[in-house]
Amino acid sequence: MVSAIKEKMKQANPFRGFRSIVYKEVLHIRRDFMTVFFAMFIPTVQMIVLGFGIDTNIRQVDTVVFDENGKKESRELIDRLRNSDTFRIREYVHSDAELNDAIVGGRAKVGVKIPYDYSRQLLDRSTAQVLVLIDGSDSSVAGQAINVATSIGFEESLRRALPLRYAIPVEVRPKLLFNPDSRSPNFFLPGLVAVLLLFFTAFLTALAIVREKERGTLEQLFVTPVRPLGLLLGKLVPYFVIGVMGLSGLLFFMRTVFQVPIAGHVLLLYALAMPYLFVNLSIGLLISSRARTQPEAMQLSMMVILPTIFFSGYIFPRETMPLPFYIFSFFVPGTYFVNISRGIILRGAGIEHLWHDGVVLLVMGVLLLLAAAKRFQKKVIAT
Repeated sequence: MVSAIKEKMKQANPFRGFRSIVYKEVLHIRRDFMTVFFAMFIPTVQMIVLGFGIDTNIRQVDTVVFDENGKKESRELIDRLRNSDTFRIREYVHSDAELNDAIVGGRAKVGVKIPYDYSRQLLDRSTAQVLVLIDGSDSSVAGQAINVATSIGFEESLRRALPLRYAIPVEVRPKLLFNPDSRSPNFFLPGLVAVLLLFFTAFLTALAIVREKERGTLEQLFVTPVRPLGLLLGKLVPYFVIGVMGLSGLLFFMRTVFQVPIAGHVLLLYALAMPYLFVNLSIGLLISSRARTQPEAMQLSMMVILPTIFFSGYIFPRETMPLPFYIFSFFVPGTYFVNISRGIILRGAGIEHLWHDGVVLLVMGVLLLLAAAKRFQKKVIAT
């Protein structure tokens, strides 16, 4: 009687077979060196390449100058443009046609034309106009060039309009918080960690189960007493450990190679990264329940990775998105971890600021895991 009750309890246990699947998956990972290589080495290489190769600060924009004036006043203006660190004077041209040709041909992003009567207009205290042509095909460069050129013109106007004995009526002194040097790695890499974690964790779990489908071993597991939830959790746990190791490697290189300071608590970052890893692995499990081949699993994974890059706030501010896409961004897990990583690494945010992001990720992970288990449950019944 007692043994029969215990047997019924085992059969009712939704996590039945969990330990056996964990042991089996660990053995498989030990024999498959490429799995660990893919999880540990490739994301680190991507961080190094992207960290060194991408600079979000706009500096030294190629500029051509057509100086019809050629006097002291025009040379002072050109020096101010050069000293701003935004413009790099690439060449001087001698006609409007050459100026336009330099912009159209892509040799320069900015063209400056100083008219022949520039000095006379300044001496007569009338308005001297300077033409600044800007290549708008690159919006980020164009916006920075417009802002700096306008600022230089405004400062030059104030300097000439106000006598030396008068102070400037209003002086604004901005103070940049959290990243005072405006270093690109400080802004870029904390968000990149979220993308890379999703990239290799979702791939690992998706490919792991699809590989068993292709070999026919997954169907063998369906006819064993293993329950779907125990099967999925058993598959998930070893890759969860690999994900934590991958996160540690990314943070190590971010701190040592790129000298990105971590303003907050590292342990809090690890704690809030756990539900994000859980979500990513659950996404991989859900993908594997749908995909039949490894190429199909990779294509479905890319459908998840691309929205994370474009709608999580990693590259573009979410507040500037059209309303439907802004609402959609709340369903992208990367949105919450980008906020977590930047909040802890850059701003030194605490658990009181970020706990809700962790809760949302945990709920997402549970829902995705249950959805994957339900799909596998149907396959078990079908088998």
